[in-house]
Amino acid sequence: MESARDLLVSLARRYAFGDVGALAPEVIGEAGAVEIVCEFGQRLLSLDAEDFAAEARGVPADLRRRARACTMPQTPKEQPRGALESLRPAYGLLLEAIAVRWHRRELSPMVAALHIASEYLPLLAFEPALGNAGDPARWPAGLSAPGSRFGVIGDRECDHTKPEQSAANRTLRVAGEPAEGWRAYFDRQHSQVAGALGTCVASCRNPCTAMDWVGHHVRDDLTLRARVALAFAETPLVRLRHAAPVGHGFGVPSPEEVLDAWERSRVVLAKNDVGAAASAEDGFPLPGLPSLFSAVAAAPVTPSTLLADIAAHLAGLLES
Repeated sequence: MESARDLLVSLARRYAFGDVGALAPEVIGEAGAVEIVCEFGQRLLSLDAEDFAAEARGVPADLRRRARACTMPQTPKEQPRGALESLRPAYGLLLEAIAVRWHRRELSPMVAALHIASEYLPLLAFEPALGNAGDPARWPAGLSAPGSRFGVIGDRECDHTKPEQSAANRTLRVAGEPAEGWRAYFDRQHSQVAGALGTCVASCRNPCTAMDWVGHHVRDDLTLRARVALAFAETPLVRLRHAAPVGHGFGVPSPEEVLDAWERSRVVLAKNDVGAAASAEDGFPLPGLPSLFSAVAAAPVTPSTLLADIAAHLAGLLES
């Protein structure tokens, strides 16, 4: 029994939360506390962000608090605002999850995490200007100022795609909807708003008044960071998703293919000072990725230790 318990501890330290949760009752008998922590850790590792801490009463309060900082609020008025206050904790978790998946050679979920990071990266760029991470309850009034085409469905002068126009229209009024509508919006449309904002400030061919609220002293900097955020979504690294089961094919990229795609992406991104941050050798499995996210955010974004701390807590429970 002790050897089986030692195996569970080793699995916990390898972030195998699902396996530990399934096997623990057979090894230690009453395993309710262990199973709760395993479910909590697995939700975070899987980036199941609907409500990381919903049923985690037996998890230490500090770990729950840090998880909630990465969570989208489930109602328009919920407090605290979590990832709508700042996306930096969520990107720290994304980086940690990417590193864990890399070391476990789970490359399909790793590529999926990179895709999620690419979708919301324009909002990370906008955070300093907005003072939040794109909270629909706190959009600046200037987005719908006279002459703005933001959220005007069917306007042919607007560079937004039809899905982006629909999402932009919805985001301006979703804070007044019931909780069900709020959650449906985040499930389907919020990432489209991120891309729409990036287009507004970085690549619009027919500018309207939607971005006039951005001060002239920060406009050029925001434009550059948003341009890099949009470019990241088109890099060979993010495009690997379309060759994986999470995309439209059935192949899984090898570690060598991932590294090659990232090296080619770094070359593509290194056309300006912000994108050149991806060339940093910062010790990450995909070298330069945390530095790139930091440059886009105009603030430090480093891998979190949340998953590591959950694994350590779980190992402690098993050892005791």
